[in-house]
Amino acid sequence: MAHKQRLSHLAADGRVMMMDVGAKPVTARYARAQAVVRLGPTIARTLKKAGALAKGNVIETARIAGIMAAKHTASLIPMCHPLPLDSVSIDMRWSGNSLRIEAAARCTARTGVEMEALVAASVAALTIYDMCKSADKGIVIQDIRLLEKSGGKSGHWRRRGKEEGQVSSVKGG
Repeated sequence: MAHKQRLSHLAADGRVMMMDVGAKPVTARYARAQAVVRLGPTIARTLKKAGALAKGNVIETARIAGIMAAKHTASLIPMCHPLPLDSVSIDMRWSGNSLRIEAAARCTARTGVEMEALVAASVAALTIYDMCKSADKGIVIQDIRLLEKSGGKSGHWRRRGKEEGQVSSVKGG
């Protein structure tokens, strides 16, 4: 018999619900997520060189926006629990004209921190789009995904594949 997977935020009658995590043990939680921003060659060259455009330092602004967004995840995603974040970091690396944003979040809580990492990576990518859109209308945001998570009942999980590839580090500007 095939294992039936249940969606955690749906009650048996189909109503949406927030999970009750009160009985779960408090454990250290970690999650790492990515988003990739594909830029045109001119904008990519400018950002690689200076990290900034007329609107300001794009790379550092995106880093700050991602961190701020992680702290507001429960306000943005309806069924997320507010979490006491211990840390959020944003790392950006170039691969050709694409900027790979990697967000990591840590907390000690009863539920995971995956959504905080995903929101951080997403908002950092959107910030880059916002700051560069006047110079390049063809920017593409892609490959938003969880890369790794640990803690809680399900333990450690890590995505395998080419998205974990080697790329060069980004200057902070």
